[in-house]
Amino acid sequence: MTTSRRTTKMETAYELLKQRISDGTYGPGYRLVIDQLARETGMSSIPWREAIRRLEAEGWLEMVPNVGARVAIFDTASYGQTMQVLARLEGYATAAALPRLTSGDLDQARHLNQQMTKSLDDFDPVGFTALNREFHFIFYERCGDAHLYNLIKLEWSRLDMIRKAAFSSVPGRARASVVEHEALLDLLGAPASFDAIEVAARQHKLNTLQAVQANDATRAGQ
Repeated sequence: MTTSRRTTKMETAYELLKQRISDGTYGPGYRLVIDQLARETGMSSIPWREAIRRLEAEGWLEMVPNVGARVAIFDTASYGQTMQVLARLEGYATAAALPRLTSGDLDQARHLNQQMTKSLDDFDPVGFTALNREFHFIFYERCGDAHLYNLIKLEWSRLDMIRKAAFSSVPGRARASVVEHEALLDLLGAPASFDAIEVAARQHKLNTLQAVQANDATRAGQ
């Protein structure tokens, strides 16, 4: 097999595994069996091993002694630390986007937030999460810093499963989120100062973390 063909198969294996983790087919703790994947797809074990190594390096998978590769399990402490870092990154990225945002960008964001609001009555956490991602990435894509954008994009993908759980299991968080979106859009449209936008976007992220932590504490006390 040439290097190019091997790379293509590894990319296929990588994208398939990443998609199944992202959409919840392979949930946290799910054990990956290379022989089973090879039989299912007709690809040899080599591209699967390479894809697993890459996903492990990116934090999607973890290697467990006597178990092998499994989908990463995010404990409360790890989730909290990641969300705190993301709050700072996203706050800065949203504020930094202001000089590059167009009226069309803001109109698109408002339309998405209206869709999210309408979806609350017949709530679908997966659909709401997708709209939420699209809403925020309008701003991140305009931040002017490719490295910052890619960092945020990677962490959002890794935390998507937890974010879906947060919107479905934390009472009122989805509804509060769209209200906070509207306030953020008002700041961007005014426009408010860099600092005011950064603080609002950062706190929006922290509000989700605080809601999850409060819910976890309540469940632990039951």
